[in-house]
Order: sequence, then C-alpha cells, then structure tokens
Amino acid sequence: MGESTKSNGPTLLCIVGPPAVGKMTVGYEIARLTGMKVFHNHLAIEPVLRFFEFGSEPFGRLVGEFRRRLFEEVAASDLAGLIFTYVWAFNVPADEVELDRYAAPFRSRGGRVFYLELSASREVRLERNEGELRLAEKPSKRDLAWSRRNLLELDAKYQLNSNGDFDGRADYLRIDNTGLSAAAVAERAIKHFGLR
Repeated sequence: MGESTKSNGPTLLCIVGPPAVGKMTVGYEIARLTGMKVFHNHLAIEPVLRFFEFGSEPFGRLVGEFRRRLFEEVAASDLAGLIFTYVWAFNVPADEVELDRYAAPFRSRGGRVFYLELSASREVRLERNEGELRLAEKPSKRDLAWSRRNLLELDAKYQLNSNGDFDGRADYLRIDNTGLSAAAVAERAIKHFGLR
C-alpha cells in the first residue's frame, strides 16, 4: 500500500475490518456527508451467489472482475469518490495485493487512497450481525444461525484487524467503534482524511 494524500482525481476510501463491525453503516454516513458513493462488498457478492457458491472459481472471477471494472470506471469519472468495504484478512498476503489492485486506477489518475480500519468487540459485532440495514442489504446474511457461525469461524481463522501495523501513516486511520455511533466515526474519518 503506497501512501497517497494529495489529489487531482477521485478519492478511494477503503473501510476494512471484520464482519459486522459497521463498515457499511459508517460508509453510508460518510457518503451522506461527502457525496462519495458506497460500494459495499456485498453489492458484488449477492448477485453472483445466485449462481455460484461462495469461494468457487467462477464466483471469484465474476466478483473480482466486477469490482475491478467498477473501480476503473469510477476512477476515470467525475464522481467525488468511492467508499469500498472489505473484510481484509491481514494474515493473507493476497488480500493486500487485491486492495492494491483496486486502488491502482485511482493512484494512476492522481487520486487519493485512504484506509479506515474499524474494530469492535465480538459481543457488539454479534449484535450488529442482526442489524436491520445489514440484513436488508445483504440477503445471504439473513440465515442468522449461519451468519453467526460464519462470523465466529472467520474470527478463528484469520487476523481481521491490523493490530496497529499501519498506525502513523497519513493514509490510514484505525478506530475502535465498539461504543461509537456511525456518525461519530464518520466525522473522525472525514476530518482525519480531509474528505469535505
């Protein structure tokens, strides 16, 4: 991840963190205040799940290609920018490579690329896992028993927070939003990155 803080093009804000930490909710709040557009990860995932199983080769190709094309088009547009939500497994090098690939069209056009990492207690995330907006936007999460089990399995298998590895970088902000509203997190991120 290269640092990019000056801008001649649109901004990409990647909101990362474990499942049900509040990435999409915070993203929508930032969008409301900045005019940026939200591309939460499930906008690509849900349509493909109708045809192919999560993690299958066709699933990966279709979701990946849709994301890449959308990033290219937004980076080349006159839109203010894009907010992308992503569960980044920090112990899987391919995830960082993928995020860099998505950022490349923004960087090549002089745009800014920022990373907002959210963390919250597992108890709070399990509550948020059943939130109304989450279930409305992500049909695959409506099987609550499966969704809860999936959240716990991902926590056990992957490192879903950076543990401060990127602290101090101008393009990176880490916030524990266990006890914070989406509006409070959005305001901190907007101020930190100069998004207004």
